[in-house]
Amino acid sequence: MGRAMVIGSVLTLAALPLLAQTGGGAGQAPTKPRSVGVITAELQEVPRSYTLPGRAVAYEQADIRPRMTGVITEILYEPGKPITRGAPMFQLDDTSARADLRAAEAAVGSARAGVTVRRSTLDRAERLVGSGVTQADLETARAEYEQAKAALQSAEAALDLAEIELGWTTVTSPIDGISGLAQVSVGDLVTASQSDIMATVTRLDPIEVDMFEPSARMLQIRDEIESGRIRAAEQLNITLTLENGSTYASQGVLVASGSEVSTTTGTVEYRFRAANPDGRILPGMFLRGALEIGRIEGILVPQMITSRDRAGALTVWVAEDGKAVQRRITADGSHQNAWVVVDGLKDGEQLIVDGTTNLRAGAEVAPVPVRIDENGVVRDLETAPAQSE
Repeated sequence: MGRAMVIGSVLTLAALPLLAQTGGGAGQAPTKPRSVGVITAELQEVPRSYTLPGRAVAYEQADIRPRMTGVITEILYEPGKPITRGAPMFQLDDTSARADLRAAEAAVGSARAGVTVRRSTLDRAERLVGSGVTQADLETARAEYEQAKAALQSAEAALDLAEIELGWTTVTSPIDGISGLAQVSVGDLVTASQSDIMATVTRLDPIEVDMFEPSARMLQIRDEIESGRIRAAEQLNITLTLENGSTYASQGVLVASGSEVSTTTGTVEYRFRAANPDGRILPGMFLRGALEIGRIEGILVPQMITSRDRAGALTVWVAEDGKAVQRRITADGSHQNAWVVVDGLKDGEQLIVDGTTNLRAGAEVAPVPVRIDENGVVRDLETAPAQSE
């Protein structure tokens, strides 16, 4: 009998903590609902964008080569400085070109004298025809005059060419841009139409960027636009990210799209153009670009409040009828630091963003409206920015 009483006392002591947790003990107050911070889900149009790799290319770039054969006598520009179209860069020895010009000028003078003589002969033949001058003599005089005029035109053309070739002894920039380092020096012999360049001139503003889009994703985007899931943008713009991770101030605008798929990379090339007044982007730089192709309807859910279940599906806590509910959601991409949720949530539902530690499905909760600041910190709506520290 005494042993039974001892066992009963032990069972009673073991049940006391359970009664205290469930509020089942006499005089115990029921457990209060847990306070949780919530934000309101809002259905909205969200930019649909993809990140693409790219490489900067010059808007214009000219390789400077000589058009005349000669020895370089002077370098007339300062490398790395802006240069305008037509500005001199190199001076070649012009002795031979000047001699050719003088010879051409002399040939023009001789041809003009020949025209004068033949004109006089023709005039005399026309006056004396029938009186010592036959019709055949007149025709001959007229033909010689025409030949003299043709000879003058040929000499004048040779003079024009001599003047042009003299101008070619001064090598100028064909475009506005930034001058590159000289690849030759004073005393070097250069030849007309040589393959080696003397220097380069590069125009940096604007700058162009070649971006590469996988062909499979391009087909997917087209299907989504045709189905109406994406409202296509009227103009394709791209936000550039530099190699150091900073966002470039000017957006790029699409200027050309490729018409074939690369057989080695499986991508289609798109070219964008952006302002580059300070030359921050240089040709050859590798960049990333966020391409906004249109807008999609969805709910922005901060990535920090989501988790994944054992099956790998995205989940979020929702306050529903005073209780916590863990909901599976479907995201279609992301925008900034939020998932773009297209299934699993409804407009106006309360998303639990704070107080989810050890939260269980079905637990009673007391929603408290909060906000998430730009640093991802949960704040009360009543808290002023100056007091948020």
